[in-house]
Amino acid sequence: MNEHIAFAVKNKLANLRRKIRDLFRSSDFCVNALAAFYRLLCKTLRYSGNRETIAEQDKAAKLRRQGQDARCTPMVFCLWHDELFPLIYLQQDLDIVCIVSGSKDGAILEKFMQRLGLRTATGSSRKGGLKALLHAAKLMKDGTVHGCVTVDGPMGPRHRAKDGVFLLAHRAGAKIMPIRLDLKTSYKFSSWDRFQVPLPFSKVDVHFGEGFFVTEELTEDYLAACRERLEKELTELLPHRP
Repeated sequence: MNEHIAFAVKNKLANLRRKIRDLFRSSDFCVNALAAFYRLLCKTLRYSGNRETIAEQDKAAKLRRQGQDARCTPMVFCLWHDELFPLIYLQQDLDIVCIVSGSKDGAILEKFMQRLGLRTATGSSRKGGLKALLHAAKLMKDGTVHGCVTVDGPMGPRHRAKDGVFLLAHRAGAKIMPIRLDLKTSYKFSSWDRFQVPLPFSKVDVHFGEGFFVTEELTEDYLAACRERLEKELTELLPHRP
């Protein structure tokens, strides 16, 4: 009997999720409302951290908005999937392209990110991933656009880097820049990544790593070394966070 009840509840939740997803896909109002709520929540957060590593990029972006020709070395900001939520708000003047999954949920996320002023390239490890990476690399090559990748997304394994980010950095001549966000108080979902949403008025510490360039041919051995280095840098930024 309990199994039948659990099955019925699971089906109802799945149907509810589909209805909500379809509503967001068909209604710009819902996406706009979600973006407004996101901005409102993030305005209450207390961000802290060292932004010196991207100060040059901020300055160049401001000059470009003033109509001046200003270029710099592009970066690929690399983070874990569960820490993504509060990062988008820190975009400021930077022109950033994000890799978004080609799934139905990814289509909603793409619209949401575009409302927040981000560029998107659609694709995943299962479908359209290479095309998305090449498109993003093309945007980044002139040094006016930076990339942002959740390196263990979109489906894990959790906190294990995938190879796509190194292809992006190699093709764009960009620097791999590890970034961690320490959400002091958050709600954690029971998803594969344990996705975190910071609670209002909580503190978020932002930590940037030293980073590195992808300079060699992308052989299996070199990619394995890049994965190990990126995972090590990300872990060392927040060693107390599993």
